[in-house]
Amino acid sequence: MLEEEPVEIPITDVLDLHTFAPRDARAAVEAYLEEVHRLGFEAVRIIHGRGIGVQREMVRTVLARTPYVIHFSDGPAEAGGWGATVATLSTQDHEGP
Repeated sequence: MLEEEPVEIPITDVLDLHTFAPRDARAAVEAYLEEVHRLGFEAVRIIHGRGIGVQREMVRTVLARTPYVIHFSDGPAEAGGWGATVATLSTQDHEGP
């Protein structure tokens, strides 16, 4: 069996979980939050979709236990509404420029 090489994804202020297999979503959110914090982002939007709320709940559980997340809520209507969660991050102690 061939091992797949990791794919480097550019880090922006939006993470769309539709591009990840459900089994990989939690790890992707955790790694994404670490990286955006390291880079000094102040706010991000995580698109989890509407569905039955499983991904939304997982995202919010991760956000709630991440110490540098100050606040999170549904996205604005024009940016996904309850199909996305926006989070405000502390920029203290980040390693970026």
